[in-house]
Amino acid sequence: MNKANKQRDQYTYRLTWSEEDQEHIGLCAEFPGLSWLAASPEEALAGIRKLVQDALRDMASNGEDPPQPYAVRAYSGKFLVRVPPDVHRMLSIQAAESGVSLNRLVSSKLS
Repeated sequence: MNKANKQRDQYTYRLTWSEEDQEHIGLCAEFPGLSWLAASPEEALAGIRKLVQDALRDMASNGEDPPQPYAVRAYSGKFLVRVPPDVHRMLSIQAAESGVSLNRLVSSKLS
């Protein structure tokens, strides 16, 4: 398996239906500007994978770094979320009433 194929296979793909186009759409999270329309989900997936492979080859020939696949990125488990003060108050009260930290309450709601 060549490098472009290996890289391509590490990316995050999604298939969805387009009511407007009456076709399936293949998408790649790491390449948000790319999509592929096809009559079947299998063809949409094959099409977007080929398109990503072509993009990777073009990037390599131009000396560009490809996006790092989400699957191999390191995550700290921390991110900042801003909410209105009344939501913060409500969540703090819920956490206190449940006997857990605000962090644990919000984490469980996001899970």
